[in-house]
Amino acid sequence: MKKLALSVATTLTLATGAVHAFDIVGSSTVYPFATVVAETVSKKGGVAPKIESTGTGGGMKLFCAGAGADTPSITDASRRIKQNELEGCQANGVTPVEIKVGYDGIAIANAKSGPDFNLTPQELFLALAKEVPADDGRLVANPYRNWKDINAELPDENIEVLGPPPTSGTRDAFVELVMDKGCEAFDSIKNAGPDEVKRICNTLREDGAFIEAGENDNLIVQKLEANPKALGIFGFSFLEQNSDKVKGASINGQAITFENIASGAYPVSRPLYIYVKKEHVGKVDGIEVFVNEFTSDTAWGDEGYLTDKGMIPMPADERQQFADDAKAMKGLSSL
Repeated sequence: MKKLALSVATTLTLATGAVHAFDIVGSSTVYPFATVVAETVSKKGGVAPKIESTGTGGGMKLFCAGAGADTPSITDASRRIKQNELEGCQANGVTPVEIKVGYDGIAIANAKSGPDFNLTPQELFLALAKEVPADDGRLVANPYRNWKDINAELPDENIEVLGPPPTSGTRDAFVELVMDKGCEAFDSIKNAGPDEVKRICNTLREDGAFIEAGENDNLIVQKLEANPKALGIFGFSFLEQNSDKVKGASINGQAITFENIASGAYPVSRPLYIYVKKEHVGKVDGIEVFVNEFTSDTAWGDEGYLTDKGMIPMPADERQQFADDAKAMKGLSSL
C-alpha cells in the first residue's frame, strides 16, 4: 500500500490556503466531522491536516504501521480499537491516545420514493445471513429472496442491501448491534459452540442480496436514488445530510432520529473515536491544535457545530473525561 507522506517530506495547499501539517486516515463515518474541524482550524489561522477516508480497519493498519514521519498521526474510528490492533501498534512502537468524540446511529435507509420499512434485528439477520435456521432448527443456505418471505407485513420487494466492506467500522458495528442481536433470537444457534455462533452470526450472504458497496457512503446514497427498492447501510450523519434523498427505516418501532439515538431508544447506535499517535505529539505541527478544537464545547458540545452535521454529543461528564485525556495525551496501554 502506498505510504502517506507527512509535511516533513511534502506540503499540500488546501482550498483554504492552509499548509498540510499531518495526515489523518480512517473511518468514513468520522471523516465529515474531522473535515469540519480541520476547516475550522484553518479559518482560525492554523495548519490543516490531510484527511483520507480509508475505513476504520484500513486506517488502523496504516496508523499502527510505525511511528515514523511517513505514517499518519491520527486515525478516525467508528468503533473502539481491537485488541489485536492495539498489540500491533505496540509492537511497532506506536502508543495510541484514545479520544471518544461522540455517538452515531447506523441507518438502514432507502430512497424517499421507496417503501417504508419497520424492521427488527431478527428480520435483518434472516435477510442478510449466509445461513439461517430452517423450521426444524437445521442450518440451511439463506432461502429468503423477498422481504415478505420473512414477514408478510414487510414490503413486497426483493431483498437488496448495499453495505460497507469488512474493513469498515460501520460493518463491524452493524454485525455486533444487528446481526448478533438477531442471531440470539434462535435457540438452535445459541446452543452451538461459541466459535460456531460467531461464524453463523457474522457471515453475510454472498448471493447478491447483500452487496459490498465500498467505503464511500455518498456513493451508496447515489445508488439508492437510482434504485428505490434497495436498502443501504451507513452512518446517521449521511442520512441527515441527504434527508432530501433518503429516509431511514425504523428498528424495533423506533425511528432513527437525533433524539432517539441520544436517549438510547434507537437500538443501532455506536461510539465514535479518534486515536492520536503519542509519538508524533510535540514533533509534528498542528496535532494539539486540531485535537483541542475537536474536544472544545463549540465543536462537540450539546450546541456544538458537529451536532449540525449529525454527531450525537456525549454527556457532559463523559466529554470532560475524554477532554482531560486529550489534554494529557494519555496513552492507551490496554483495553
